[in-house]
Amino acid sequence: MSDPKVSVIYYSATGSVHALAQQAAEAAEKAGAEVRLRKVRELAPREAIESNEGWSKHALQTQDVPEATAEDVTWADAVIFGTPTRYGNVAAQLKQFLDTLGPQWAQGQLANKVYTGFVSAGTQHGGLESTLLALYNTIHHFGGIVVAPGYTDPSKFADGNPYGASHVSDNGATPPREQDLTAVAYSATRATEIAAQLKRGAL
Repeated sequence: MSDPKVSVIYYSATGSVHALAQQAAEAAEKAGAEVRLRKVRELAPREAIESNEGWSKHALQTQDVPEATAEDVTWADAVIFGTPTRYGNVAAQLKQFLDTLGPQWAQGQLANKVYTGFVSAGTQHGGLESTLLALYNTIHHFGGIVVAPGYTDPSKFADGNPYGASHVSDNGATPPREQDLTAVAYSATRATEIAAQLKRGAL
């Protein structure tokens, strides 16, 4: 039986979600997966990006990260989505990518995979949980298997989010902390291990 295949697909404007995505990808690899790390296409106009130093700097730093395609989802046994919150919802860039998957959805190619998510918000109550729940609405339509971390590991009592991993950036001032990185690594590991069990027929 081959190793599980995991795609980490994310959108990040100034780098917080990118850092979490890298941690998720590393954890999935350590758990035995073949991993793809992919960013979704930027939709914002160039002038908007260039008006924000952090945004333009991050765009330059990650210019070589491959852009996600539908094949990155159909290829995977588990897909880990990352997004900043936007008014308590999924960022438009990631949502637009999800909306392009209609043909694959219609053919049943998105069903029966493991999915989980992670998010970052500027403030403590900036829609972390509602964004994850909004993301999972899409997964339910896929017929996917949502693997939330719950409180299945002591690290989850530190970060306190049973729906997925999350980070509070203090409006960009605070990069992911150790507990945030631990939480996203645990979520990625759990999703990878459950995908592997499903692939083996052990569940």
